[in-house]
Amino acid sequence: MSHKDIDNRQPDEGLAQNYSDAVNWYLRSAEQGQAKAQNSLGRMYAGGVGVEQDDALAHLWFSLAAAQGEATASKGRDAIEHKMTAAQMAKARKRANDWRPK
Repeated sequence: MSHKDIDNRQPDEGLAQNYSDAVNWYLRSAEQGQAKAQNSLGRMYAGGVGVEQDDALAHLWFSLAAAQGEATASKGRDAIEHKMTAAQMAKARKRANDWRPK
């Protein structure tokens, strides 16, 4: 593959996708407070990509990213909230408020 071919390829072309590894790397960064990684984890948990689908964890990661100004995180969090009960949302918000970077 030439340099020109590399520049013109699709984002996932020629690359093996390993969502499990992606989750692990995002988790390392997210636990240290990195907003983009937190947002990515929110998307992965919301869609069940590389992890078991989990609205509570999606909400947590979206909330943490949104609190740092990550642009799309609040939209993800709001979409998840439409699927949650009031009790689930209260628990999720408390979990986000109590969260601290490792």
